[in-house]
Order: sequence, then C-alpha cells, then structure tokens
Amino acid sequence: MKYPKIPLAQSLIAICKAKGLKHIVISPGSRNAPLTIGFASNPFFTCYSIADERCAAFFALGIAQQLEEPVAVVCTSGSAVLNYYPAVAEAFYSQIPLVIISADRPHDKIDIGDGQTIRQENVFSNHIITSANLTEEVSTENDLAIQNALHLAVIEKGPVHINIPFEEPLYETVDALTVETKWISFDSENSPTFELDSLFINQWKTSKKKLIVIGENKPDVIQNEILEQLAADSSVVVMTEKTSNLYHTKFVHNIDTIITPFTDVDFAFFQPDILITFGGMVVSKRIKAFLRKYKPVAHWHIDERRAYNTYGCLTEHFKTKPQHFFEELLKNFTEIKSEYDLKMQEIISLRKVRTAEYLKNIPFSDFKVFDFISKNLPPNIQLQISNSSAVRYLQLVNIEPSIAVFCNRGTSGIDGSTSTAIGAAIVQDKPTFFITGDISFFYDSNALWNNYIPKNFKIILINNGGGGIFRILPGHEENNVFTTFFETSHRLNAKYLAAMFHFNYHWVDNEADLEETWSLFITSNEQPCLLEINTPEKLNNKILLDYFKNLK
Repeated sequence: MKYPKIPLAQSLIAICKAKGLKHIVISPGSRNAPLTIGFASNPFFTCYSIADERCAAFFALGIAQQLEEPVAVVCTSGSAVLNYYPAVAEAFYSQIPLVIISADRPHDKIDIGDGQTIRQENVFSNHIITSANLTEEVSTENDLAIQNALHLAVIEKGPVHINIPFEEPLYETVDALTVETKWISFDSENSPTFELDSLFINQWKTSKKKLIVIGENKPDVIQNEILEQLAADSSVVVMTEKTSNLYHTKFVHNIDTIITPFTDVDFAFFQPDILITFGGMVVSKRIKAFLRKYKPVAHWHIDERRAYNTYGCLTEHFKTKPQHFFEELLKNFTEIKSEYDLKMQEIISLRKVRTAEYLKNIPFSDFKVFDFISKNLPPNIQLQISNSSAVRYLQLVNIEPSIAVFCNRGTSGIDGSTSTAIGAAIVQDKPTFFITGDISFFYDSNALWNNYIPKNFKIILINNGGGGIFRILPGHEENNVFTTFFETSHRLNAKYLAAMFHFNYHWVDNEADLEETWSLFITSNEQPCLLEINTPEKLNNKILLDYFKNLK
C-alpha cells in the first residue's frame, strides 16, 4: 500500500482511519495530492471524486445526513475551499457532522503573490464548530488538534475545518508509515438521566391549551406510544411538517392550509398556554407570524444543544432528546378536559372537504402536479425535496407516512439540493426520489457530474419557467424588472442535460400525459430517471392564492 511521503499527510490519514471516518469526497487538485494519494490508496476509505467543490460539499453532506456520522471533503488550496461555504453553513444549522480538510500553501507563501493562495485559516469562523489550523511539521499539537476536531464533529454534530499546509514536492510516496501518532483519550461521559421538574409537569397537567410544533427531524425520533398519548389528549394540538417525519391522523400536517383563513377570533382561541417545539427549522411563515403575535405563556424547546428563540417567547430549554422529555412529561398521563383539539379536528375536517373540491376543479398547474405526485409516490422511499416553492407546496398535500422526507432547511437555500439528494441516495438501499424546481435544479446542475448516481435515483423537475415563488410574495408587479431580476424568467429545459449525464428522460405538460408517463417513470430502474413537468408560468400563483381564499 502506498502512503504519501509527507509526514503531516500520513498523520492526518492515520487519525481519520483510527477514528472511523470512512467516507472521503475528494475534488481534484495539486496541493491536496498527498491527501488524495493517501486516502485513495487505502482500502479502508470509500473515496468519491467530485470535481465541483460546492457540489462535493453538498454531496458529502447528503451522505452524512443519512449515516449520521462524519464525512470528509478534501480540496486543494485557494478559492476551492471557499466553494465549501454554503454546505458548511447548512451543516452548521442542520447539525450535520461535515469534516472540511483543505490543503494550503506553507505559511510563508501566503500574501506574497503566489497563485492559489488565500487566507484559509479560520475562513469559516462564523459557521464552524472548530478550526484546526495545522503547522507544517508533524507535532503533538497537530495530532491533538486533528483528533479534537473529529471528536467535536461527532459530539457537537456540526462542521469542523482542518487546514493543512504542504510544501512541494507533493506526489512522492513511501511503502510504510514513517510517523508515530500521539493519541488523546477523550472522556466518555454518559448522558445524565433526564428528570423533569414537577413544576413543569404540573403546569402541563393544568393547562387547557397546549400546542406542539415539530420542525425537521430524522424518522422515528419519538415512539408511537408517545404519539398516541399526545393524540388522545383533548388539550393538545400537534402541528407537524413533512420534514418532521412524524405522523398521526389527528395531527395537523398542513399548517398553512389550517391557519391561513383564521380570523382574529380563531387566532385568539388557539393562542396556547404552553408551546412545545423540537426539531429543526420550520417552513411555515404563517405559524411563525401567529405565535409571534399571539405569544404563549410558556415556550419550551427540546434539543440537546441549541434553542432558537424563533417566536420571541422562549422560557425554557430542555437539553435532552424528545423521546426522553415526553416519557417524563407523560409518565402519569391524565387528560384534562378541553375544547382545544375538538375545535381543531372540526377545522381539519372542513379544510379537507374544501381542498378536495378545489383541487378537483383547477387546471394543470404546480398545485395540481403536487397533488398528483403526493398521491402516487411509492411507499417506503426516501424523498428529498428542494427549497423555495417545492418544499412549500409539499406542506399542502398528503403523503404516505412510510416516506422519509429530507430537505436542506438549515439555511433554506436553493443551492446544493440536487447534490445533497444524490449523496443521500448512494448510502440508502431504498429508492430516492428528488422533487425540485427549475431554478434550483439548473443552479446545481453540476450535481449530475459524477459517477455515483444510483440507477434507482429519480428526479421530478417541476419547470414553471422561473422563480415562481416571487409571484406569491407581497410586492409582485408584472414588469421587466420583476421578470428579469426576481423571477429570472427563462425558456430552458433539461432534455440535453439529461442526455449528457445519461438520465432516462421524460417530458410532460398536461395531466393526461403525466398520468400516462408516471408508471413508466417510477418502474424504470435501468438508469437514473428525470421527469420534467412543465407548468404554466403565469397561472400558478393565482391558483395558489385563490386556494387560500377558497378555504375561508
């Protein structure tokens, strides 16, 4: 087996192996050659070559998202490392362990006019768990800094940056390790047993209006027994989003559909005594506006690490897992009589009828397409969804509860959604479907430029000719400035992209063709598939806005 001759590269690779960091995403370059040689020559590591650094970082993020373990991205010096930043920020806010390993020029080469030299140390300082800025020679300090970074990536669940300077020559190899690593032993602290103060339990038991809002979660963070108890309590309303991956027939799973038509009387009635939140970022702007205006007496957030004061009324942060919290809270379950959930169930029933009537009569459009897709997705798949309009439409429709839903909601950006979906797909046995809008898809089109896309990976591209979400935001005016600089109106399609990257391609622009093509699309597994659905650019916003008016 070959090893890089540079001792510092040997140290880093040996530590990564010892710590079980198995997946390495490498972008081509010269300064990172010692790392590339070392990782790619060692059968312990699974290495991927992704040329575009921004795509590479999101690809790695998708792998880490699914495996819930650190994944490394390795790049050369200079501007390459800056392309990692969007994924670093996403990993930071989504609590995903991403390990950035950037090769650098020696310290005396920085700021003297050499090519591909920038100030790489601490470049991610605002969105990183820790930065390990190594010196050029092997040292105990370097060994400890590397190990500490990898340890914190796991413990703190977030991105870490290891910046490693190399002097030429870079490509020389040896047949055996020439370094001895200084190892550090980290204290393995057991998580303390969580106990909930009786004060909070009594407050819960005596409150007649308790609202639980659940953001983004991995599947199965709470056992069904807990969900059943919450659903059975007439003083509790549970609101979920598709990315929460929690489902019960009595829960509100389409928040905007429920609360958009609310009157002031409705809002006042549903103003909670206690608000409990857990999970990642919430999509719905309307629930945020509601709770910021009609604040609860108490807001409890459950998270082992962070508590964002999203609604401006946070009173308590419980640093534990949601399952542990609710086990304590509901230990001696006693229901308090309340009209809270009864009123909500009445509204849910009414909204179902109105929504079904509306969808039956609208023409082919984004909303109609999402309704069709949601009813026809196969069970037990992984569903990746891009941001902007796509993830918002998904909140309005029903999907099969066995489908696991993922989205980059940490920063909610459109960049990197396709790359993340592909990274997630390669470490999943189940088929992965990815729903995206046209701007997000074309923005991240280099995501398709890799050799690892599974044959059962399927893209549903909803192409409405631009950034349709801007048409439903306040301030929309139909003029040249809007279409050029906000909506980014275009006439592109993905036909030739699909051919270039060897995707099976289908194109439809009406309901009959969608129904006819769908079964072929979902059953074809000889190669990755892309289904492009063209919808009317200037009709979608009217149909969506009229939907909310029709609910009243």
